[in-house]
Amino acid sequence: MQTTDSSPIDAQGLPVLEARLREDLEFLCVPGKDWVPHQDGVSDVVIIGGGMCGMVAWLALKTAGIHNVRVLDRAEPGREGPWLNYARMETLRSPKVLTGPAYGHGALTFQAWFRAQFGTKDWDALDKIPRPMWMDYLRWYRQVLDIPVENGVSVDKVDPEDDLIRLSVSGAKTETILTRKLIFATGRDGTGGPNIPGFIKDLPRHLWAHSADAIDFDALKGKRVAVIGVGASAVDNAAEALEHGAAEVRHLVRRKEMPTINKMMGIGSFGFTAGYAALPDEWRWRFMQYSFATQTPPPHGSTKRVSRHPNAYFHFGKATTRIEQRGNCAVVHFADGTAYEADFVILGTGFVIDPMARTEFGETADDILLWQDVYTPPEGEESGDLGHFPYLNDDFTFREKHPGTAPWLNKVYCFNYGASASLGKISGDIPGISEGAAWLSRAVAATLYAEDVTTHWQAMQDYDTPELKGDEWEPTELEVGAQTREGQIA
Repeated sequence: MQTTDSSPIDAQGLPVLEARLREDLEFLCVPGKDWVPHQDGVSDVVIIGGGMCGMVAWLALKTAGIHNVRVLDRAEPGREGPWLNYARMETLRSPKVLTGPAYGHGALTFQAWFRAQFGTKDWDALDKIPRPMWMDYLRWYRQVLDIPVENGVSVDKVDPEDDLIRLSVSGAKTETILTRKLIFATGRDGTGGPNIPGFIKDLPRHLWAHSADAIDFDALKGKRVAVIGVGASAVDNAAEALEHGAAEVRHLVRRKEMPTINKMMGIGSFGFTAGYAALPDEWRWRFMQYSFATQTPPPHGSTKRVSRHPNAYFHFGKATTRIEQRGNCAVVHFADGTAYEADFVILGTGFVIDPMARTEFGETADDILLWQDVYTPPEGEESGDLGHFPYLNDDFTFREKHPGTAPWLNKVYCFNYGASASLGKISGDIPGISEGAAWLSRAVAATLYAEDVTTHWQAMQDYDTPELKGDEWEPTELEVGAQTREGQIA
């Protein structure tokens, strides 16, 4: 629904919007009262990831009165998340009106940020949000909320230490950080990494790249480029290669037909957001497996961005079996017996969920309970990829595979794409991220309060600030023989 009326902040600039936001936060008593007992040298929460997920998680915790929080990100300031790194689409897929990480604050939405600078006319004319502009908005989001992201800090190892979690880090002032709770707000590859198929293993690294890699597209000018896959990242990288002068780009697609319908978009609602996690395993699996099997199609604009080039080709029914080097080229062999010779191969094969791939957990990664450990799907609904998702508690925390082997995992929260099989699309994608953050903050607050319950009980007993001063009333004596309301003598 387009907006036709202007607002008080329309095209008035960001200072006016920021003043409105500060007033709104003040009226709502944000940040909340700091109620968590402090421990010297210990953070209450550490968030790994200073992108969209990490920042809205910080805002939710701050709103809930949890202040002793650190946010760590290995990227340089302003380059958190995928937006200026491996994301190469021209615009976001999500509709521009979605509130995203605004956490219920109208003045914190992308729409408010855009209209404050460019006005209603430009807003109505805007189709989809340009990707670099979304990063500009997230930079403003961090600045206006004064989120203390510590950039250039990498978490190398996570270990238990008594009732705490010890983080071994590089890039910080200290080599270790102690925290009570740990949140992985690490995005799409936050519980795994890029999907590197086995058929690429014998090809020298200079002949291929994954779509998540830093790719020198200028070096592809005049080259024959093979792109494996046809998802969003595949077509975005194909478009980049074409726009940098590739001689030809050929999409090599295992499927016999192009996926055209985003099934998840058809059921998106607050009901799905709130109700998915409460469904029995068979229904949760069924929803996600069907989404995986039908595959989310690439965005319309991204696909047209490729197909408008006469030297772009889409080949279906081409399941890659192996790729071998031939001179300075890569020969891609298919299950149908044919082959294609390329100068460079780009894997548009997405990401895998595999806790074992996260080096931060070390050997403990093998102790994390997975869906394949607890659920056997019926015939026709099998999915090896889905089976590798962590089987989480309903508060985003990991579960241990065998009771007693790694009980500290219930202090670690999976607030990234890895949570989607257990809890739904509330911890990585723009539509449900604020609802997920609210859910997360309540869960963290509940466990912190329970752990400190004796301290809070003592504080209640020790509280001695009088509500009444003693001069608000005058005591009187009840005279003997005074009549009651019923006329009887007392």
